[in-house]
Amino acid sequence: MVGGFVVKLQSMNSIISTANNPTVVPTASGAGVGASSASSLNASPTFSPLYQQIKALITQSLQSGEWKPGELIPSEMELASRFKVSQGTVRKAIDELSAENLVVRRQGKGTFVATHHEARSQFRFLRLAPDEGVPHYPENRIIEVKRMRAPAEVARLLDIKSGDSVVFIRRVQSFSGVPTILDDLWLPGSIFKGLTVERLNEYKGPMYGLFETEFGTHMIRASEQIRAVCADEAVASLLGVGVGMPLLNVERVSFTYGDKPVELRRGLYLTLNHHYRNELS
Repeated sequence: MVGGFVVKLQSMNSIISTANNPTVVPTASGAGVGASSASSLNASPTFSPLYQQIKALITQSLQSGEWKPGELIPSEMELASRFKVSQGTVRKAIDELSAENLVVRRQGKGTFVATHHEARSQFRFLRLAPDEGVPHYPENRIIEVKRMRAPAEVARLLDIKSGDSVVFIRRVQSFSGVPTILDDLWLPGSIFKGLTVERLNEYKGPMYGLFETEFGTHMIRASEQIRAVCADEAVASLLGVGVGMPLLNVERVSFTYGDKPVELRRGLYLTLNHHYRNELS
């Protein structure tokens, strides 16, 4: 393929790192939040706003699995009591978590851990939109699944050692029967043990939903690079287009909690009837 210009995108806000001592959140009055011992009260104070510290503690609970995807988290009042802060401070922390799609507020029901099984979440990482009509999820055809040793570049992007085990997946995604995306994915083998072509073919929901449910890996943000390329013979055959057809090459690294990279994806997008859509704010 012949490369062109590159566009770099950051999708989803980064999750703030947890405070050095997650059991203590100093307040202006010197009281500790969630302090469990006298020694905790002597910890060095942090200088981030109090709601940011509460947000870090809630994020730590999400990361540890205390509240799993789709589950209801404690109410603002309960969290305020737990962390010994005002309800308004908790509300501001949850506002940010909601804006980052880590939790979902439901009127009259409470706040739930976000899950890739929700319809609204399925399009967070799928930015290809139809020129006409409403967005819909594509049909998948798995071409290949195999375990292999990570090439140096793949290892670097996944923050693993060169030669470590990775799961490689190649698939074609179609909209209304028209092949539109050719995806190559690399996943850390240590996390995705047991992922097979049979399991991928059996599963009918979004792939990130499978990763979340069966492998305990929740994607929370992604970084992308986009460049213009032309289809070579192998790609043209899989997408049913002519050699030299212009395509978008979208390289994405997806991250879970703690800013840990857990997926490298290189997708080739046919944009005859679709466009890449990203809302900037």
